[in-house]
Amino acid sequence: MSEILLGVSGSAACFKAAALASALVQKGHGVTVVLTKAATKLVTPLQFSCLTSRRALCDEWKPQDRAGMDHIQLARQADVLIIAPATADRLGLLANGLAPDLLGSLCLAFEQSKARIVVPAMNPEMWKHPAVQRNVAQLAADGWQQIGPVTGRTACDEEGAGRMVEVHEVLAALSDL
Repeated sequence: MSEILLGVSGSAACFKAAALASALVQKGHGVTVVLTKAATKLVTPLQFSCLTSRRALCDEWKPQDRAGMDHIQLARQADVLIIAPATADRLGLLANGLAPDLLGSLCLAFEQSKARIVVPAMNPEMWKHPAVQRNVAQLAADGWQQIGPVTGRTACDEEGAGRMVEVHEVLAALSDL
């Protein structure tokens, strides 16, 4: 099976990332999770470590690799990079090649010939914003695949496009790779 890097950014949809990590492991994939600082306010690295049987990472200044090159090692070892949920902020950082954290650094180090997937999740007004749509278009031009979002009730109790797809939809899209 595949080695998957799962990047988790700070959205109320983080609980779906935990379910996704669990489902990927159950399907036989190796899963390494990298959380943003914002994501750790909503879910814990320990939760993902328990689900994947691997240490979840969130701080590039506490490297697992003795040379301090986690972003390079992780990028080279993985077959697929998924960012779920991908917030408006994370989409903007990716589209502009910015790397303020471990997840950003490994995204830049990840080989462009490998599958790179974003799974957006945000408020419907945020999703419609011209800047977010420019960033999504740039990511598509850069070779990123996108799964979702869908229309539905979001965590802020608003209805519209911006809701993260369900785990089974991500799994179905991965089966096409």
